[in-house]
Amino acid sequence: MAEVKIFTKPGCPYCAAAKEDLSKRNVDFEEFDVTVGGQFESEALQFSKGQRLVPIIVTGDDVKVGFNGG
Repeated sequence: MAEVKIFTKPGCPYCAAAKEDLSKRNVDFEEFDVTVGGQFESEALQFSKGQRLVPIIVTGDDVKVGFNGG
């Protein structure tokens, strides 16, 4: 299992940019689509403290909501 989790939704340009950035840096990640609802949506909302924003990138205890290229 990858140590980095990324919560995304289809068609999100920020999600695509975040995944591209992780791939370019050779970071293994596991992607979760929040639009399927259920567990992934609930988990994403917990990490983001209720904010309905993606991507949400979780590395251990570090949580980043959104992506701005860095």
